[in-house]
Order: sequence, then structure tokens, then C-alpha cells
Amino acid sequence: MAAEKTERLAVLIDADNAQPAIVEGLLAEIAKYGTASVKRIYGDWTSTALRGWKEVLLEHSIQPIQQFGYTKGKNATDSALIIDAMDLLYTGKFHGFCLVSSDSDFTKLASRIRESGLLVYGFGEKKTPAAFVSACDKFIYTEVLRAKINENDSIARKSMAELKQDTRLVRLLRNAVEASSDESGWAHLATTGSNIAKQSPEFDPRNYGYVKLGELMAATKLFDLEERIIGEGQSKAIYLRDKRKKT
Repeated sequence: MAAEKTERLAVLIDADNAQPAIVEGLLAEIAKYGTASVKRIYGDWTSTALRGWKEVLLEHSIQPIQQFGYTKGKNATDSALIIDAMDLLYTGKFHGFCLVSSDSDFTKLASRIRESGLLVYGFGEKKTPAAFVSACDKFIYTEVLRAKINENDSIARKSMAELKQDTRLVRLLRNAVEASSDESGWAHLATTGSNIAKQSPEFDPRNYGYVKLGELMAATKLFDLEERIIGEGQSKAIYLRDKRKKT
């Protein structure tokens, strides 16, 4: 479940392993989980390779941290980001960290932050090594963020047949519903989503072309969906059941 928006987050961006085209989508996504109290980006700003980032930093109040590449073949940027992250962690002022990179060098950092009881949201391209993805509480692929602002990069919606052929996805969804269900086999959608996140940090319905989890679940045609009115406030909730459980 996403943190309340009052949660204080530290956003640390590896400029060498992230693209400036994601910045608007990135910050909009982070706002779902909390407030970006610190926004820093690390790189050698004397390099022309980071010119694209320079144009968006001021607009979005992201603080550039200069780190010269003293030794060829060594990534000084990673070291600077990790040191700053630990300094921020020890202040005790933050509820979570957003690590923006596709680099596996931040795997240990993510694990260390989580050991301290803080949430870690990772952001990187689909090429990001599985070790770093798994070390985060939640991992969002930046291809999804680019699709938000550029229709040419929109992710094609998977058909029912394509979804059913994805055996890993089917197993993940069915296991989550099973783990979240009551004796009658019905599971609350929100509880199912939380269970999915625990099993697979990188899961996101947008990776399959669907905005919401309920839309994806319905598209698979593997589950019965039922809208219920609950509580005195007459609020609506979605429940699902594996069609194989139908009596």
C-alpha cells in the first residue's frame, strides 16, 4: 500500500543512469508515495553528456551534486550518492528513499536502508538487474513514466490471450488472490495488490498497458469481479475470485 503523502522522502538520482525525459513522470509518481523533501542528482556536470539534465533541474528544483570522475573506469558518482544517502538516513528525518538508477551498484544501499525500517522506491529501465529490483520495496520501470508524457512511447495494451500466455503473471495474480481470499474464495482488490507488491516489487499494471490493477485483472478473464457497498459511508470496493473456485 502506498505511503501517505505526508511521508518525507529523499529522492536521489544517478544522472549517468537515468534520462531527463522521465523527470515529470518521475516526480508525479513520487508524489503518490510522499513528499520529496530532498531532491538531488549526481553526476559530472562539466560533461556535455549531461546537458539534457541541466535544462530541467532548475524548473523542478532538483539540486545538482558535482562529482568529478577522478579515475577512468571508476564510477565516483555512485560513491557520492551512497555516502549522501547514508548521511540522510542517519538524520532520522525521512520515511523513505527514492533511488533513481538502472545500476546494480545500489543493491546493497537499498538493502541497508530497508534494514533500518525505511521504504525504498526504485526507478530504473527494464534492463535494471534483478538484484537491485528485488532489493526495493517497490520498483517502477521508467519506460512507464516516459509513456505518460509522450504518446509515441505509450505501452501497448496486452490482449487477453497475451496475458494468459504470460505464465509468471498468471501465477502471480492467482497466488495473490488465493493468499488474500476469505473462506468463500473472494479477495479484496486492495489487499490483493498489497500481496502482489510483496511478491514482486517490479509489478505494475502499466507495464501491460493498463492503468489500474482492477482493469488488468478483468482483462485476463481469469477472475470474477464484484463491486460491493461496504460500511456506513456506503463506499465501494472491488472483490475478486479465481474462476476456478466457482461452485
